[in-house]
Amino acid sequence: MTSKPAKCPVCGKPAQAEFHPFCSKRCADIDLGRWFSGDYRIPGAPVLIENDEKAERNDER
Repeated sequence: MTSKPAKCPVCGKPAQAEFHPFCSKRCADIDLGRWFSGDYRIPGAPVLIENDEKAERNDER
């Protein structure tokens, strides 16, 4: 039984052990940037926060 080489989740090239599961530092940084920007999230309904200062200021108008 032969296992397939892992592919980089960003570009699809073969993963390198040094950057596993990515092929390069560049792809690892791209993935990290996606986490920071919120690209990886589970869609859902907006959450209303009761103690939200913006909501309180809008209610006072």
